[in-house]
Amino acid sequence: MAKVLCVLYDDPKDGYPTTYARDDIPAIASYPGGQTAPTPKAIDFTPGALLGSVSGELGLREYLESQGHTLVVTSDKEGENSVLDQELPDADAVISQPFWPAYLTAERIAKAPNLKLAITAGIGSDHVDLDAAIAGKITVAEVTYCNSISVAEHVVMMILGLVRNYLPSHQVVLDGGWDIADCVARSYDLEGMHVGTVAAGRIGTAVLRRLAPFDVKLHYTDRHRLPESIERELNLTFHPDAASMVPYCDVVTVNAPLHPETEGLFNDKLIGTMKRGTYLINTARAKIADRDAIVRALESGRLAGYAGDVWYPQPAPAGHPWRTMPHHGMTPHISGSSLSAQTRYAAGTREILESFFAGTPIRDEYLIVDGGRLAGTGAHSYSTRS
Repeated sequence: MAKVLCVLYDDPKDGYPTTYARDDIPAIASYPGGQTAPTPKAIDFTPGALLGSVSGELGLREYLESQGHTLVVTSDKEGENSVLDQELPDADAVISQPFWPAYLTAERIAKAPNLKLAITAGIGSDHVDLDAAIAGKITVAEVTYCNSISVAEHVVMMILGLVRNYLPSHQVVLDGGWDIADCVARSYDLEGMHVGTVAAGRIGTAVLRRLAPFDVKLHYTDRHRLPESIERELNLTFHPDAASMVPYCDVVTVNAPLHPETEGLFNDKLIGTMKRGTYLINTARAKIADRDAIVRALESGRLAGYAGDVWYPQPAPAGHPWRTMPHHGMTPHISGSSLSAQTRYAAGTREILESFFAGTPIRDEYLIVDGGRLAGTGAHSYSTRS
């Protein structure tokens, strides 16, 4: 029997919900392109429930314990005396979320001789040291596409929020004011602007599709060029790399995985080539941007705004400079953790576990590392240090 260690974020401050704002959520059977949504043999939760917090347990306890497995759920993941570090040495599987990542470093992996499986309940497995997982023949899997549209919607919201100066204008209302000139002094129309995405995978392409009706000029860069039919349909301009794209853009959105080629990409040098007053949105990974370069660019006016929901580390410390820099629209890491998305990534996590315990192949699109090598989606999206 296996021990499954699950690291999730804390419950709401007022306690685990007993009611919700809505009575149901739409049922999503498949994604654009035809990939089916998660198809576990069963689920033991109500779709639309809060599953990503400690009490939600991703709806896994009844299933795992009925099979004789042990489930340990915690939010305590930092420091050598954390529950994660205490429970890790004899764990067979670790489940984590990008929103509250259990950083499976090479050092932690070395202390977990039983570890055979690391699951990301969501998408983006850079919190796992993939080189160490490859060396240790640990399977790394994530629920590909489960919340890609969720993130794309969040990106569009943040673009509009920055360009239209929504958040400061809302604050005027909260403060009891009616300061129209102050609100509109930084407000523009998105129409006619040039918008570019760094990476046009599932999320990046979904962002492009959602922005096309705004009558903007769309640009993209990706190491895998899109089919000509999609470029024609969306009237896209392709650029071979970010450096050649960003000087043309009024808005840049980052939708790339974190790996050695993208880490620190948006530094002083690259930002210095962008048009003054560009808006930068990053819902990918914080380390794709140089933390202090972003602050400097906002303070100097090189960037008109920065928004995103990814930080490093996560959770961000109270003194993180992105909390107080000017003209930002940051949120906690929530873009892919809507209640709708949680239903899919919880179901996908169970589907992966069912395959793992049955000894049957995990869906290729869910695989990041398998058999000591990058596999499936991992082979397409990631690179290693070696």
